[in-house]
Amino acid sequence: MRIGIIGAGAIGCVVGGLLTKAGHDVTLLDQWPEHVEVMKRQGLRLSGTCGEHRIPVRALHLHEAQTLEEPFAAAFVAVKSYDTEWATALACAYLAPEGVVVDFQNGINDERVAAVAGRARTLGCVITIGAGLYEPGHAMRTDSGTVGFRVGELDGRDTPRARALVEVLGAVAPSRLTQNLWGERWSKLAVNCMANPLAGLSGLGSAEVRSEPAPRALAIRLAAEVIRVGRAAGREVEPIYGIAAPRFVDAAEGRGLAEVEAEMAASVKFLTGGRPSMLQDVMRGRRTEIDHLNGYVVAEGRRLGVPTPFNQAVVDLYRKHGVGRLRPDPRNLEPLLALLPR
Repeated sequence: MRIGIIGAGAIGCVVGGLLTKAGHDVTLLDQWPEHVEVMKRQGLRLSGTCGEHRIPVRALHLHEAQTLEEPFAAAFVAVKSYDTEWATALACAYLAPEGVVVDFQNGINDERVAAVAGRARTLGCVITIGAGLYEPGHAMRTDSGTVGFRVGELDGRDTPRARALVEVLGAVAPSRLTQNLWGERWSKLAVNCMANPLAGLSGLGSAEVRSEPAPRALAIRLAAEVIRVGRAAGREVEPIYGIAAPRFVDAAEGRGLAEVEAEMAASVKFLTGGRPSMLQDVMRGRRTEIDHLNGYVVAEGRRLGVPTPFNQAVVDLYRKHGVGRLRPDPRNLEPLLALLPR
């Protein structure tokens, strides 16, 4: 398959590199000049749980997209949520007439992609693999290879093109078709609203956020709010870390809390280190996706009449620090911990 990946970040590189290795015709387009230049000169280095690889890839700066001659059968939009519209427009400019744009992002962006590409040309893909990009030209995979991708149509249909993408992505990680894309999206949104902001504030890694008592207590409250909002929006939220979504709501209210805490701590066996993407952004002084993750939950909660005090407090902290000025430190969690019941 001829594939374009718009946004060669950590996930884009792991997926693009392994699909290239599997024999697909992949083009990586990115806006980080040094990263693209290293891939052009030395190839893409992958390490971590996918093994050590040095893969010759086709990497282009965004302005080099005009050199493309053959259209893409599939274009993955793998940029940050705040770049969704322009990246989708770029993808569409180089898409075959029967091609598909795949929303390959965190957050609830499928309708934003469809507004540019058209619903008939849009597929959703929920990503649960983990990866880091800590230096130009080198991506590290950090998950242990459980189910990595859930591909679905926006309307829940079982279609040949969705199944074809499931098969393609199987070269990277176990993949499956979902007929509940929105429930999968809200499940992943809960994960992102738990792990990402807490890691960015504290400097803790993915495993520590789930296993250390203080951030874990906050994570449970954040997840409960996401689930309440998702259910109010009519979504059947899929399990989170393998734990049924309603149990997080119960745990936040004191029912079955110890059991949920124990299962969250046990779930880190599927991790091999790694930093959530928001912590990576904070460490580089970059803009974060806070407004499209926790901020989205707050906005939807307000629209639906569901209180979201913990998510609101997280958003307020990020806005207080501003772009490029946040320094990760566990003490940054203290205003959030003060909200927990005594």
